[in-house]
Amino acid sequence: MIIRQIHVTPVAFRDPPLLNAAGVHEPWALRTIVEVVTDEGLSGLGETYGDLGHLSKVRECAAALVGVDVHATHEMYARISAIIGDVVTDMHGLTGVATQEKSIDRVFAAFEVACLDIRGKAYGVPVVDLLGGRVRDAVPYSAYLFYKWAGHPGGEPDRFGAALDAAGIVEQASMLIKEYGFASIKLKGGVFAPSEEVEAIIALREAFPGLPLRLDPNAAWTVETSIQVGQALEGSLQYLEDPTPGIPGMAEVAAEVPMPLATNMCVVTPEHLPPAIAAGAIGVLLLDHHYWGGLVRSSHIAALCDTFGLELSMHSNSHLGISLAAMTHLAAAMPNLTHACDTHTPWQNGQDVVAPGALRFIDGAVPVPDGPGLGVELDRDALAVMHEQYLACGLTARDDTTYMQRFEPAFSARRPRW
Repeated sequence: MIIRQIHVTPVAFRDPPLLNAAGVHEPWALRTIVEVVTDEGLSGLGETYGDLGHLSKVRECAAALVGVDVHATHEMYARISAIIGDVVTDMHGLTGVATQEKSIDRVFAAFEVACLDIRGKAYGVPVVDLLGGRVRDAVPYSAYLFYKWAGHPGGEPDRFGAALDAAGIVEQASMLIKEYGFASIKLKGGVFAPSEEVEAIIALREAFPGLPLRLDPNAAWTVETSIQVGQALEGSLQYLEDPTPGIPGMAEVAAEVPMPLATNMCVVTPEHLPPAIAAGAIGVLLLDHHYWGGLVRSSHIAALCDTFGLELSMHSNSHLGISLAAMTHLAAAMPNLTHACDTHTPWQNGQDVVAPGALRFIDGAVPVPDGPGLGVELDRDALAVMHEQYLACGLTARDDTTYMQRFEPAFSARRPRW
């Protein structure tokens, strides 16, 4: 099956004002939808970031992959590597250190997922079967909580409402758990003073006894502050995610706190694993196929983590249904997935480019979609609408910091901050 065409379509969808260590989400989230079409008429879907620099590389690489067999992923990777060269790019500071390998992998991943979608359709099997077969029929996801404003400044309040203190966070958790049935909770921190975020975790523990809790300040704290928070929350956290920057800093914290440390920031490519393991810096790795080089490479990393006793979860960025489907197939094929995965799906508020029905949450978990390949179909009308939104919204890159500074000019995204 030879690639004959690749359609690359940037899209934008509404995003609430979610606060984080880098600032606040802008009114529009950007993604890129990739559709690979073969000479046999089969097509496959991939999804990736929407920032203009990344989009330009995806388009350039798409042209270079025409004529390649969908099975020849090593050839695809080589062609993409030659185009990306030694370019090292970062986006918005929340997905970890930038490296050359990561720059290549995050372009390659969307094409790899689309080709796996095609191969699954050709063989009449779901993508999970191409990754070794399912070890679970449904993948658990976590309620992903954010401090947030009631709405974007100058706009109407959104349905989620404000969450600017512990009471607001508990109310938000109640809403998401009621609607989706989540059985674990993650709070995005790094927004307010650590003592306030500790208060929010304690409030969640009291409101939802027995549910695993996580806190992720996106490396906003010093080593000393991280240790203080970790010790204060003994018995309250399943894990503490990226409290401080870098492998050396994480190792210092890990030696002094009672819970495992997790990361999607200090370990983002295979080259980071040996020093992190040697230093004892992390206990949980949050995989993300968007920048670990796709589903097959991510499954290899999962096996490596099993060898070294690292636990696994999955990182999420603002995403649509193609990514959720890919994440679900990957997680369903990972025997050593230890923790529920992250997802931004509730914050999409029903917006998507895939036809409804294939993806659903049941008791906080997404069943592996029925049907071959990814098991999702492109909603072309929705894609067209979101593409028009991309053209009209005026955004070409995510910039949480600059957007925040429009309303709080003194805001700084420096890290560590506390």
